[in-house]
Amino acid sequence: MLNVSLVIPLFNEAESLPELHAWIVRVCKEARISYEILLLDDGSTDNSWDVIQSLKKQDSAVRGFRFRSNYGKSAALNVGFAESRGEVVITMDADLQDSPDEIPSLRSMIMDENYQVVSGWKKKRYDPLTKTIPTKLFNWATRKISHLSLHDFNCGLKAYHCEVVKNIEVYGEMHRYIPVIANWEGFTRIGEKVVAHSARKYGSTKFGMSRFVNGFLDLLSLFFMSKFGKKPMHFFGLMGSFNFLIGAIMACWITTEKLICVVKNVKAPLVTDSPIFYVGLVAMIIGTQLFLAGFIGELVSRSSPERNNYNIKEKTD
Repeated sequence: MLNVSLVIPLFNEAESLPELHAWIVRVCKEARISYEILLLDDGSTDNSWDVIQSLKKQDSAVRGFRFRSNYGKSAALNVGFAESRGEVVITMDADLQDSPDEIPSLRSMIMDENYQVVSGWKKKRYDPLTKTIPTKLFNWATRKISHLSLHDFNCGLKAYHCEVVKNIEVYGEMHRYIPVIANWEGFTRIGEKVVAHSARKYGSTKFGMSRFVNGFLDLLSLFFMSKFGKKPMHFFGLMGSFNFLIGAIMACWITTEKLICVVKNVKAPLVTDSPIFYVGLVAMIIGTQLFLAGFIGELVSRSSPERNNYNIKEKTD
């Protein structure tokens, strides 16, 4: 088995690819690391694919994959993970902001220090404030929700034991949360390493401010699916029952108040004149809808062919 698989998604990075390839080759040869380089062209509109083909002719360790359209970084990583053949899988961006000099130490942390995932931390960044401030807020929110004490979830430079990447699925914009996904799948030996960060040398960034909003929504989705994906009734049923109970208590309150007035022969106000009536009615309706949503979710979950798929760490025959 190869020592390292380098999985590198790219979009319109033709200028940086030759320099990145030469840098990786030099580092791996100096460290005597056997390697393969998986270059995943995510629907580039420049001549990135021509450059990849040229690099393949120079170096048989280069493997190119070209998408018909721009599917996103998560899709590229998912394909790269499936195709990787190394005992350690290292991901990095193709824009030369991630340093290949980190490859030997990242591999060592996986193989010698027994980590399953090592996440890079760009402690000193060369990005504008419009990017660094939202990144800090994003990382803070992710730490609070995931309970993982990593400083930089969005760093593209990460290392994984091959077992990790073969047992997780990355989709949507979940590439930011691979350590979180791995942790929830039972890979708990997760470390962090301060890595070098360089200013972009060619072109411009391919990500806008919308990635932070989308990323946070993806985190909430990931959290819900990990906790309640196979048992939606535990969430919707609980919320529905709680709402329905609140509405029922309000209805009982109004009814009791009405009966007391009748017994005392006092003119009782109309039930519909009380705002509590409408609040209780809405709570009961919402509670019923949430409960039904949970019931339908259970039906869908039980019909899924993957409902009983679980990762088995090891077994004895």
